[in-house]
Amino acid sequence: MTLPPHPETRPLARGEGVALWRQIAQALEHAITSGQHPPGSRLPTEAELSARHGVNRHTVRRALDALSARGLIRIEQGRGSFVAEDVVDYPVGPRTRFSELIRAQNRDPAGRILHVGEQPADAAVAEALRLRPGRPVLVVERLGLADGRPVVVGTHHFVLPRFQQLPSALQQDGSITRALAACGVPDYRRVSTRLTARMPTAEEAEALQQNRNRPVMVAEALNSDPDGLPIDYTLSRYAAGRVQILIDGSGDSL
Repeated sequence: MTLPPHPETRPLARGEGVALWRQIAQALEHAITSGQHPPGSRLPTEAELSARHGVNRHTVRRALDALSARGLIRIEQGRGSFVAEDVVDYPVGPRTRFSELIRAQNRDPAGRILHVGEQPADAAVAEALRLRPGRPVLVVERLGLADGRPVVVGTHHFVLPRFQQLPSALQQDGSITRALAACGVPDYRRVSTRLTARMPTAEEAEALQQNRNRPVMVAEALNSDPDGLPIDYTLSRYAAGRVQILIDGSGDSL
């Protein structure tokens, strides 16, 4: 079925030296910057754009990939393409609390527990938590969302048997902070943070609903209780196009 002309569609100049995919990208960029597609809105599907411009879907996909690489849109696997919203500021300091930081920016925080289980501590986890390698630790994988958008996947490693009651506490609302409080740790501090970047695994890309050609920021963090005992070694992967890490200048965050 042939779709009727769309008001956003600009005739493509064929045979004039400008690639068709680039012209489609320019037309979409104009529609975004002029407000026809507001931040967070879903763009037309590849099939719709192909029909409107009379090109194949590979050409459209190249245009969308180019816009995604520039940060103008985000491509979510299985959901489509969306105009990029404002980036979430994520300060890293001695008291880094996901929900508090997201709520402070007038956004709605949420957490979703993806996995809870025990596993032997590898060398990095054992060193951070001051354990013998191979000792069992509690592993909690949690997805953090802001306004319903996934922004971070965190894999937490907790000391056992001290936190053996943590899984039942997490069943309440998925908050790590409140679960720790229920286990007798009402406050904790960030001891260290190490930041790197890499491409996501297939599982990480699926959880964060992002394309695998977009990087993730990786934060290795260690938290301790008020007595200085390590309680949680966390490996967090942030969607780089949605979060910018801000370093708290209080002196002991890194």
